[in-house]
Amino acid sequence: QVQLVESGGGSVQARGSLRLSCAASGNIYSSYCMGWFRQAPGKEREGVAAIDSDGSTRYADSVKGRFTVSKDNAKNTLYLQMNSLKPEDTAMYYCAADLWANIATIFRADYGMDYWGKGTLVTISS
Repeated sequence: QVQLVESGGGSVQARGSLRLSCAASGNIYSSYCMGWFRQAPGKEREGVAAIDSDGSTRYADSVKGRFTVSKDNAKNTLYLQMNSLKPEDTAMYYCAADLWANIATIFRADYGMDYWGKGTLVTISS
């Protein structure tokens, strides 16, 4: 079992910044692919950013140049640095992990990640 706990969400004004953290515990290893997903009320879940076991990253087009995903394997912690935030970034943000997942596949709607956190809410005001 793997447990994921997100933190760092909150309410900020547009153009502001936030850093989200995801603390992993249990049987988590560096071979896991980890990522951030988000879901706004009435909308489908979408992939935001991901990082695989060798450090390769992937971003949604809507956040490229503004968000940066990183991880600290020694601390079993995943991060999402969010800059230049926009009102359309408002959503519940979830951390997820999958053992040996293909980073090119995990954002597909028909792919289910193995483990999910409870989420942290990000609200951006104009």
